[in-house]
Amino acid sequence: MGGTGTVIVHPCACVKGRLRVPGDKSISHRIAMLSALARGESVIRGFLLGEDCICTLRAMESLGAGVMLDGGTVRVSGIEGEWRAPSAPLDLGNSGTSMRLLAGLLASRPFTAELTGDDSLLSRPMARIRSPLELMGARLELLGRLRPDAGPIRISGGRLKAIEYRMPVASAQVKSCVLLAGLFAEGVTRVIEPAPSRDHTERILNMLGVPVSVDGPCVELSGFGARGPALNARSWTVPGDISSAAFWLAAAAMLPGSSVVVEGVGVNPRRSGILDALRRMGAGLSIESGVPAPGGEPVGNVAMSGSGLRGTEVAGVEIPNLIDELPVLAAVAAAAEGVTVIRDAAELRRKESDRIACMARNLAALGARVEEKPDGLVIRGGAALRGGVTIDAFQDHRIAMSCAVLALAAGAPVRITGVSCVDTSYPGFWDHMRSLGANVEEDNRN
Repeated sequence: MGGTGTVIVHPCACVKGRLRVPGDKSISHRIAMLSALARGESVIRGFLLGEDCICTLRAMESLGAGVMLDGGTVRVSGIEGEWRAPSAPLDLGNSGTSMRLLAGLLASRPFTAELTGDDSLLSRPMARIRSPLELMGARLELLGRLRPDAGPIRISGGRLKAIEYRMPVASAQVKSCVLLAGLFAEGVTRVIEPAPSRDHTERILNMLGVPVSVDGPCVELSGFGARGPALNARSWTVPGDISSAAFWLAAAAMLPGSSVVVEGVGVNPRRSGILDALRRMGAGLSIESGVPAPGGEPVGNVAMSGSGLRGTEVAGVEIPNLIDELPVLAAVAAAAEGVTVIRDAAELRRKESDRIACMARNLAALGARVEEKPDGLVIRGGAALRGGVTIDAFQDHRIAMSCAVLALAAGAPVRITGVSCVDTSYPGFWDHMRSLGANVEEDNRN
C-alpha cells in the first residue's frame, strides 16, 4: 500500500476457508543467523519474506554470508563463524528480534559493529541485553537517539566467559541473546527464567548438534570458546506462524457460522497460548495433527468454528506464551459475553507501540467497554460494536491486523489508517482476509 496505507474493512457475517499463513517470524530469524555461522549452504523452505526477516538476511550478507532467494526458498551460504566487520551500521528496520539476537552473536567478534533501525526500534529498551553481555565480557554502548536505554547499539566484541544469568522478566529474545553469546564463551552459560518463554533457539541449536539442556527454569549450554561451534549447513522447513494464524482463528471464533482451517501451523506449546485462551472462551477449536516437522517444531492443521464466546482471564506464567497475540485476543474479548481480564502484560507497552494504550483507544472508538490498566486491560464484552469510524493502527502491524479482525464484527465499515506496517510480518494479509469472504478496500484518499 502506498504512503502510510489505509483500508476500509466491512462487516462480515462469517468467514470460511482453508489457507496457509507465512512462515514463523521468530524461527525464520534464528535459522537465518545460525545458517550464516555454519559451513556450507543451508536451504530454508517456508522462510518469512516479510520486512523484519529481510532485514536479518541483509545483515547476514553485510557480515559476509551469501544469501540467495530462489522462489519461496532461501539459500544461505555460511562462513563458519568468521564474520567480517560490516562497512556500515546494520539497519535492522523494525526488528527487535534481529537487534537483540544479533547483539549476542556479535558479542565475541573481534571488531566493532553498530546496530540501528527505524524510530520504532530505536524506542525499544535494550539495556536488558547490555547487562548480561557486558558481564560476559563484551562492551555495548547504547547511543540512545530517542531514549537513553535504547539503540542504536555499538558493540565491541571481547573474549567471553560464561555466566549464570537470572532474568528479571521472561523474554525469549534476551534468553536467546545470552545463549547465542554463550556459544562463543568459555564455560557453561546458564539462563534462569522467571517463567517459560518460547524455546525456538534451544530447539534449533539441538537440531544443529549443540546440546542445550533444560531443567525447570534453568537453560544451559557449554560454550566452545572464541572459535565457536562447528555447525554444518542443513535443510530447514519453517512452520506457519501461530501469531499470523491467530487472526483467522480469532475471526472464525467470534463470528457464528464461521469455519476456518489454517494448515501447517507451528503449535509449539511454548508459543500456542492463544489456543488455550480461545478454548477457555468456548471456541470450537481442534488440531488435526501435531507432530514434529524438520526443525524440531510440532506442526498441525488448526481448525476453528464460530460459537458463542465468554470472557476469560489471561495472566501470570501464560503471558510469555501469547504476548504477541494479546491484541487480537483483546479484539475477540470485545465480541464475547462477559468480562475478560488481561494482566501481568506490561511488556506490551514496550513493543512497536504501546499496545495496551492503542488497543484500549481503538476498542473504545468502536463502542467496546474497556478499562486500561498499567499491565493490561479489562474488557466487558457483549456491547454492539458500532463501526462507521476511523481508527489508527499506530504503524504497528499487530494493532493493524487485530483491529481489522475486530472490524469484521462491527455494525458498519471501519476505516483503519497506518496499515502499511502489516508487511513487517504478514505480506498478503489483506488478500487472505478477502479469500475468507471479507470485503476490504484500499482507501486512496489523502
